[in-house]
Amino acid sequence: MTHDVIVALAVLGVAGQILGAGFMLVGALALVGIRAPLQALRSGVEGYELWLAFVVAAIATGGSLFFSEIAHFVPCELCWYQRICMYPLSITTLLAGLFDDPRVARYLLPLPVVGGGISVYHLLVENGVAGQSKTCQISAPGGCAVKWINEFGYVTIPTLALTAFALAFAFLLLAAFEPLATVGTDER
Repeated sequence: MTHDVIVALAVLGVAGQILGAGFMLVGALALVGIRAPLQALRSGVEGYELWLAFVVAAIATGGSLFFSEIAHFVPCELCWYQRICMYPLSITTLLAGLFDDPRVARYLLPLPVVGGGISVYHLLVENGVAGQSKTCQISAPGGCAVKWINEFGYVTIPTLALTAFALAFAFLLLAAFEPLATVGTDER
């Protein structure tokens, strides 16, 4: 059963990466002046941005708890720092969604940015590009370089975390800022 859940989480991660690639394409098109895809995306998720960020954060939080509490993977120091950034997102995005308060999204944006940065560094350590610290080596068996999972040849725990942080950032960004078409209009 544990392996089945790991594969399911990895599949969700790959789906999230595909969605993230789509977001990047839409953003790139908007930067070069092609705004129709961005407007379609915004209208498609309008009002649900915080809920989508909550779903991503809740799955990531549940996945990390599954890895440590059920699969018995010992979280390393970098995993804990990523959790510090993800766990509050699952609670605050739920509350923001319940109270329909997109203003809070602006204040939450630093969490996925910092968490994503830690995930990138963790990936570098995991793949031997950056060395791990002494505290990393004693924080878990094998330190921060251990690949507890390696699905599809590249999906590891920090890869899943980075995917979740990127998606949470994208949804929070959509929630935080009004579409350009409505900025400056007088709504009375």
